[in-house]
Amino acid sequence: MDIRLEGISHSYDTFEVMRDISLEIPSGQIVCIVGPSGCGKSTLLRFIGGLEQPKRGRVLQLGEPPKGCLNPLTYIFQDFALLPWRSVSGNISLVLEDHGIKGAAARTIIEDVLARTKLTDFAKALPKQLSGGMKQRVAIARALAVNPAVMLMDEPLSALDSQTRELLMDDLVELWIRQPFTAVYVTHNLAEAVRLGHKVVVLSRRPGQIREVVDIDKPLAEREFGDADLDRAQKHLWQLMRDEARAADAELLNG
Repeated sequence: MDIRLEGISHSYDTFEVMRDISLEIPSGQIVCIVGPSGCGKSTLLRFIGGLEQPKRGRVLQLGEPPKGCLNPLTYIFQDFALLPWRSVSGNISLVLEDHGIKGAAARTIIEDVLARTKLTDFAKALPKQLSGGMKQRVAIARALAVNPAVMLMDEPLSALDSQTRELLMDDLVELWIRQPFTAVYVTHNLAEAVRLGHKVVVLSRRPGQIREVVDIDKPLAEREFGDADLDRAQKHLWQLMRDEARAADAELLNG
């Protein structure tokens, strides 16, 4: 299932958040969204997920969700959102219970997503017994359990230390290589964007508009830490971000 944004504009009273955003999110790709703070990245993600409606424009879902899809769109947040009294398996089963899936059918799905996220040995562990990186893997496993058409990821690694973040990026790449998924991934971290994104959408300062869409053609499986091609892409993104920051500073000085 593809996602298409057509002419998305939004404001809160007289406070304009974003202006005329049109974007294609193809099935099987990770599309990263970066931009200055306050440019509307998370708001745009809420529009895609249907949690809010834009003042102008529309979000289209094109095509059919995958076979066995329980939720076409599902979120992964930075704060894990795990129930502390439920085990790893119990937190994953929660989303299946919402769809009336229990017993052997639920166990089959849970065992599959635990294996895919390397959590099989921790199925009975409580969240307090897990590291931050493992908690985020549980959140990813829970999202995968509903077999979504598109995962909406709002800075999912931002609460983690740099080493854990690198390991989780590797895990996400391995997941995608084994079974490609579609994701819209909001981040402030340009290294994450070039490591994970098939394309990176750079938003301008408020009101957020698309400054540039940067395609990264190198296959995910060939991207490594310290990759010269990724470094060049990251430097280009940083230049775009720096230009926006300087333009915002100039507006303040002249305003």
